[in-house]
Amino acid sequence: APVHPPVSETHPYENQDTKNMPADTGYSCKMVDGVMHVYTKKSPMENFNISHICWLSSRIHCHCVCVCVCARRKSFCYRRLQYLSSKFQMHILLNEMKELAAQKQVPHRDFYNIRKVDTHIHASSCMNQKHLLRFIKRAMKKYPGEIVHMEHGHGQTLMEVFENMNLTAFDLSVDTLDMHADRNTFHRFDKFNAKYNPIGESILREIFIKTDNHIEGKYFGHMIKEVMADLEESKYQNVELRLSIYGRSRDEWDKLAQWAVKHQVYSDNVRWLIQVPRLFDVYRTKKQLANFQEMMENIFMPLFEVTINPRSHPELHLFLQHVVGFDSVDDESKPEHHIFNMDSPLPADWTEEDNPPYSYYLYYTYANMTVLNHLRRRRGFHTFVLRPHCGEAGPVHHLVSGFILSENISHGLLLRKAPVLQYLYYLAQIGIAMSPLSNNSLFLSYHRNPLPEYLSRGLMVSLSTDDPLQFHFTKEPLMEEYSIATQVWKLSSCDMCELARNSVLMSGFSHKAKSYWLGPKYSKEGPESNDIRRTNVPDIRVAYRSETLLEELNLITHAVRTKDNIDEEETLSMAPVGAEGH
Repeated sequence: APVHPPVSETHPYENQDTKNMPADTGYSCKMVDGVMHVYTKKSPMENFNISHICWLSSRIHCHCVCVCVCARRKSFCYRRLQYLSSKFQMHILLNEMKELAAQKQVPHRDFYNIRKVDTHIHASSCMNQKHLLRFIKRAMKKYPGEIVHMEHGHGQTLMEVFENMNLTAFDLSVDTLDMHADRNTFHRFDKFNAKYNPIGESILREIFIKTDNHIEGKYFGHMIKEVMADLEESKYQNVELRLSIYGRSRDEWDKLAQWAVKHQVYSDNVRWLIQVPRLFDVYRTKKQLANFQEMMENIFMPLFEVTINPRSHPELHLFLQHVVGFDSVDDESKPEHHIFNMDSPLPADWTEEDNPPYSYYLYYTYANMTVLNHLRRRRGFHTFVLRPHCGEAGPVHHLVSGFILSENISHGLLLRKAPVLQYLYYLAQIGIAMSPLSNNSLFLSYHRNPLPEYLSRGLMVSLSTDDPLQFHFTKEPLMEEYSIATQVWKLSSCDMCELARNSVLMSGFSHKAKSYWLGPKYSKEGPESNDIRRTNVPDIRVAYRSETLLEELNLITHAVRTKDNIDEEETLSMAPVGAEGH
């Protein structure tokens, strides 16, 4: 196998005995109307008392939020957001020097040695292009005779694959790989997806950056471990890598878990998110799926089985201990042929080749996760959160679905056009992982990116890289992201540290890790939650954020009460005689 640096002295995947795993509960499970139900074996028809919101109530909530986006509310929210921006500028004018002085008084700690988490990064592009190039060259020189691909029943060696392309290790360069996003990918998601293929060849993508291939993802595993080694060397940078589960077959989870356990792809600096591409229409056209419910079953049935009986999927049980959530991914700008309504078919009846709408995907993912989390909580296992791509492009109503169903979202660019939703995201402090360099190549030029505006208003934003392979040049892409943002937007040291603190708070790392990185009281409110010796964020900044949010929440509460009183008075005054008594 290719030589790679040691990663994490103790591997949680080593020396695991299935006998030590939790026992079988004896429960059974079945998908009903697109949502998993768990039953006891003694009484199969008795529900396991796991609740979930229904699709109808979700649509009603969506409708209510959409109705809220009326002119009067839009005007109110716009004014509040402008007020928050101006208030922050006043805070900076009055307290910037105090914040800087507070940071200088902290021994040892500075921006470089505070913890940062890359809250949105895809595993298949977590390395930079030079790293991938060197790995491919090394593999070609050391393992030319290794069979890496099967073509019509004939095994192809790595050397034969490159000979068919008329290439040698010497010929390869970053320009030959051609994996960096350029001006031609702007608003062309199809061209961007093509950049995942080294030298434009999908066979190389399969060999080097896939977990499920003829060599069982060996090269990809070793490359990820090299990235992990770099992270552990830097110590203060952590990432949440996305791996794909497609829902085409029931064994995808087992294959992914076996890849992680076999190659010991683990690091204390890394946690996993599972991304589910919204590609039902592609699989349905190819006759790989009969209906949408089959896709949901393929995604969630193994998770319920391993939670009910960990010994049924031992590798998956081990792997899930380091999975923190789910992501929903695809090009949001694709036209949606359906809008959910009362006539939307249930998943078992969705047999047409058109793709379900974004909100349909998100709801059924969320509903199944809710049931799964109840079951896992009952068994003493950790739970998962939903953190989808949302608001990068496409219609604004995606952000409504994200607001109702998500813990955090990635991108959130369209909030700049929706003041009501932006204000709601602020009040709820829903995390937004933003990737300005990625957006600059795909959807929105850097100087128009709303991140500095979101930060000044107090939205819970963090910086992330998205795809270092396509967008970054250095060995430390997250630091590159911070560096460019700081230079372009003239962020202060306090701003940078606040973004880093936000990234840890938004992340799926354990309570124990966050307590060590941010301070034991990080989950409390106000300056009490902050330990400047660990975060390098002055208490003045944390107090300002907390007090401002509290004022806005109090304002909203008072406004709602006042409106209720006015509405009640209006109703009584317009009611017919005798109506008061009803």
